[in-house]
Amino acid sequence: MPRAIAFAPPPIDQDVVDAVTRVLHSGWITTGPEVAAFERELEEFTGGAAAVCGNSWTAMAELALRWYGVGPGDEVIVPAYTYCATANIVVHLGATPVMVDSAGAGFNTDWPTIQRAITPRTKVIIPVDFAGHPVDRRALAEGLNAPETRSLFCPATPAQEALGRPLWLADAAHALGAEQEGRRVGSWADVAGFSFHAVKNLTTAEGGALLLNLPGMDNRAVAAELKTLGLHGQNRDAAAKFKSGAWRYDVITPGYKCNLSDIHAAMGRVQLGKYDKHLAMRAALADRYDQQLANLHGASLPERGEASNARSADHLYPLRIPAEMADRRDELIEHLRSKEIASNVHFQPLPLLSAYGQLGYKSEDYPRAMAAFSREISLPLHTQMSIEDVDRVAEEVYAFLQLKP
Repeated sequence: MPRAIAFAPPPIDQDVVDAVTRVLHSGWITTGPEVAAFERELEEFTGGAAAVCGNSWTAMAELALRWYGVGPGDEVIVPAYTYCATANIVVHLGATPVMVDSAGAGFNTDWPTIQRAITPRTKVIIPVDFAGHPVDRRALAEGLNAPETRSLFCPATPAQEALGRPLWLADAAHALGAEQEGRRVGSWADVAGFSFHAVKNLTTAEGGALLLNLPGMDNRAVAAELKTLGLHGQNRDAAAKFKSGAWRYDVITPGYKCNLSDIHAAMGRVQLGKYDKHLAMRAALADRYDQQLANLHGASLPERGEASNARSADHLYPLRIPAEMADRRDELIEHLRSKEIASNVHFQPLPLLSAYGQLGYKSEDYPRAMAAFSREISLPLHTQMSIEDVDRVAEEVYAFLQLKP
């Protein structure tokens, strides 16, 4: 029997183990110098103006919404095709998620679809870079800054007054390292949120980061506000308090507990140093899938950004199997499992989830998202795979579907 192919094992090597061990022996394991260094390195890697690390994408993105003043009566545009976290943070604030459909036959939404959903109550848009494939950022940037978009906006807080239009919070949880027009995705949006969860391309076990690029604002000052908000509202973190004579602190707002530890940051720093190499490996594997599955009659391969002069981070390889085989997707997953090949499905569109169905969202209102979901299977894609592994996965997909090229 050939070796098992896991779905998304974390990229943990001896260098990561050594970095964590070093921090454990340092005497300082909570937020401190490793986190500060990780934030600087993320800024350099992404081109973002200011980085803020925290314990998850979800917590950090919610902090951004709170900072912007989102609350009851406000609307936040989110895709129907995403993980629940994208919409959950809106509900937490008492605002209304306005769901939009996917564009065309793919997974991502686009600016024309978002534009049709904008109203005077719209405070934020949260497009998602599904599977690491970037939403067209040029179109989003031009559309958000167009006079007709600005004229609809009704600011209610100083931050909203300063920006003068809906905030662009990019859900780039899958897309660290993705690019458009030679610019990494962390440098485009007002706020770009990345996830370092265990299954992501770069993992700190749990964790996330925001990259700020707020036009006309002091991004360092905003980053400091977010850090304070994410540490109980305390104006000195643990490292600052331990400096000579600096034990006094204040709590300037009832905040939250969202900080990242130095242990986690040490893991991320090691992987970030190797991340360009890892991206190249993932791209080579995804390219091989494209080649091997190109003749799978009736199937649709992932749109990896080429149409908008973009490059994917290739977090997932979401194949859409032929429509006539959609009702056999679970059988295909079990067939692959029987061959020691792990696979998955990403994601159930939000209206299919009980929490959102009970709020009145209906799957029939998002036909393109539902059609894409009905055919989607995520094939394994990670840096511990070889080209031969991809060939084996593709061969088993063909064998099950009985659609030999």
